[in-house]
Formats: sequence, C-alpha cells, structure tokens
Amino acid sequence: MFDTIAAISTPLGEGGIGIVRISGKEALLIADRVCRLKNRKSLFEVSSHTVNYGYVVDPATGNKIDEVLVTVMHGPRTYTGEDAVEINCHGGIVPVRKVLDMMLANGAVLAEAGEFTKRAFLNGRLDLAQAEAVIDIIRSRTEKGMDLAVSQLAGYLSSEINEIRDELLELLAYIEAAIDFPEDDVDDIGIKEIEQRVYQVRRRVERLLEDSKKGRIYREGIRMVIAGKPNVGKSSLLNALMRENRAIVTDIPGTTRDIIEEVINIKGIPVRLVDTAGIRTSSDLVEKIGVEKTLEYLDLADLILLVLDSAAELTSDDLEIIERIGNKPVVFVLNKIDVKNPVLSQDNLVQIIRGRPLVEISATLEIGLNLLEDLLAEMVLGGEAGVHGHGMVTRIRHIEALRKSARYLDQALEGCLLGVAPDLLSIDIRGAWESLGEITGDTTNQDVLDRIFAEFCIGK
Repeated sequence: MFDTIAAISTPLGEGGIGIVRISGKEALLIADRVCRLKNRKSLFEVSSHTVNYGYVVDPATGNKIDEVLVTVMHGPRTYTGEDAVEINCHGGIVPVRKVLDMMLANGAVLAEAGEFTKRAFLNGRLDLAQAEAVIDIIRSRTEKGMDLAVSQLAGYLSSEINEIRDELLELLAYIEAAIDFPEDDVDDIGIKEIEQRVYQVRRRVERLLEDSKKGRIYREGIRMVIAGKPNVGKSSLLNALMRENRAIVTDIPGTTRDIIEEVINIKGIPVRLVDTAGIRTSSDLVEKIGVEKTLEYLDLADLILLVLDSAAELTSDDLEIIERIGNKPVVFVLNKIDVKNPVLSQDNLVQIIRGRPLVEISATLEIGLNLLEDLLAEMVLGGEAGVHGHGMVTRIRHIEALRKSARYLDQALEGCLLGVAPDLLSIDIRGAWESLGEITGDTTNQDVLDRIFAEFCIGK
C-alpha cells in the first residue's frame, strides 16, 4: 500500500488508444518526471480531473517517447482513493510498453492483478461485493448479466446485506445491554421477541438465496447440448440459434464428428451451446470417438435439446438416446416440420415424451425458434424469466456466506424453542452477523481477499 503502482489498463495489441495508469502517493511526482506538457506546466500546477496535452519523454536523454494526453486526479476522488494519473498514448504494443517502462524506471512498481481495485476496497471506495462486481461487468456476456453486475457495483446488494446486519446488530445490542447492565433502566427483551426478529431476518436471507439461483444463471450461464441421431438437423439448429452459419451442414449423415461449442444469448441468459456428433452405431473410428465425446457431454449438460426428424420414423438410435438421457432436463425438438407429409408429430410421440416439453421447428426456415427460446428461458429460470430486483446474489461465495448465516439463524430459532438463555442465543446471532459481513468484506480474511483479486487482470 505504500508503493506507487503502474500498469497498462488496455488490452495489448493495435488500437487507437492505450492507457497506462499510475496510483499512489507519488503518482504525480513520477508522472511529472516523464511528462512534458505543451503549456510547460508541471502536473502539480494543473487542476485535478483535467486532461492535458503533451509528451512522454525519457528524462535521461530528453528523447520523446510518444504524444499523449495526461489526466491528473487528486485523491480521494479517484477510483483507488489515492492520487492517480492516467496517460493516454497511441495504441500498440511498443508505445504503451515504452510509456510503462518510463514509469517503472522512475519509481513506480508494476501493479499486481486487481491491485487498483483492491486499493479501492482497502481505502473504502468500494466494499468487497462492489469490487467483485467490477470483474463481473468486464466478463458479462449478456445485457442482463451486465445489468446485475452494474446494480451490484452501485451498491444495491451491499445495501440489502447491510440492512440485515443492522437488524442483527440492533438485536445483539439489546440482548447484551440487558445482560451487562441489569440494574440500569434497559428494556428487557424476551425470548418471543428475539424469536420473531430472528425469524424475520431468516426470511430475508432465504429470499436472497432463492433469487441467487437466477442470479448465478445470468452470471455464469448454462451448458446446453444439442443431441440426436445423424442428419436430424442438429447443426442446422445450432446455426439457426446463432443466426449465422457456424457449423457445416450437408445431407450426408455423420458430417459433424467433433464437438462444436459457442456461447449465445438466449433471453439474456449466456448459453454455452454444444453441437455434438450424431449418436449411432458406427465402425468408423473417427465417428466412434465423436459419439463417445457426445455421450460425455450429455452427462455434463444442464439442459439437452433432443432433435427428432419429423420426416422419418423413430429408430432404435432415437430410442437409445432417449433412454440414455433418462431424467435429465430435456426439450424434444421436432425438426423439419416444413416437409410434405411429415411422419412424426406431437400426437404420435405422447408415449415417448411422457409430459416433457416438445417444440416443433424448421431450423432451415427458422420457424418456431422464438417459441423454443421462450421455453428454454422459462425452464432455466424456473418459470420466472427476467431480472427481479437490484440486490440479486450471483456469486457462489456470497451464496455460501448466506447459507452459513442461515444455519446460525436456524440454530438461534431452535434455541428460542428450547428456551435457551439470551446470552447463548447471542452467540448464534453474532455468527449470522459475521457471516453476512463476509459478503461486503467487513469480516473477510486476507486469504479470501487474495483469491478474489487474483481473478482480475493487471491494470484493473
């Protein structure tokens, strides 16, 4: 925390602009050593939060490195809460690297992964849930996923957690005051009131846990496998859902022999869509390997799209795939409904489907795709599509902290039923309060912090 850190904050490669960021108590001093503004002012003379035109030079030789714009920001009104300087130079591997080298040669230390955001947390600019939201924004794959991350960065989840913790802290204060100062005029709090207030908090924690199922889906997505026998239109369905020709499509059975994976957006849900080799008995070595991979992916799938051919009778291959799927979540997709005189229909598949969903489509003509996507979103989100509320939990770390808090609250409720003394109840209530503090970082240890910020890229 005493070093002044510097790093490249834009991706390496050709681009219009590259940004080198510096933060720390000597940020202005180090940047001023290598920056020469056109107006001949030092960086200490310009106003905070202004952009200034000039050059980065090598102070040892006076040679110009690059033409730049220098943004000066005085703490604490900065991302890290410290003095900070951002230098916009020309994009490209050489210019940004040379500008960074100048900063390092003149006193800065190369930042570690996530160190800028870590300093923002340690300096009180962000809590831990907000800091994690930064990386979720960067990695978001859909607009809804990004909306959730932005709401967490704005503090909606933290506000909800802090409200619950305040309720528990107030309850602890009453219990402990009554215990420590029995002779004073402190309102005694009865077991029934403790039970009622703990129960109300437990309900709020449970609601957050229920919403977390949808939150994790929006953040992490699901793996959806397209399966079926050869030549039923699996690759055509992949192309239709992607709205582009990603997979090779021919009339020759067995064209797809390897696994094709693509991430698509279905109603705001990031879906890792997997097109697999057609499942059938084959003597071809390559095709057999492809079928084995398909069976492995079926076991790993969150949801299976089982494609059937409406233009052909069910075969033993179809029946074997259905048996292999068992009770896994599946949507039957009856493809090629545009053909004349279709053989299969929803009516004559009743015994096979057994109440599971079926959608009729034409992948080549893109008929029925919207209906399929609506059904998939409804199934994945448990019948409630859409983002409800701003304080939705999306990370497994937060879920585990909520579960731990819920266990403490359950123990406190059980203690109330058994007539346990309030001072013993306060142990579980405090455990719940501390568990919730792990989400915002109020009660998180250094090892957890290190793991969280190790996810970040250098420069953020």
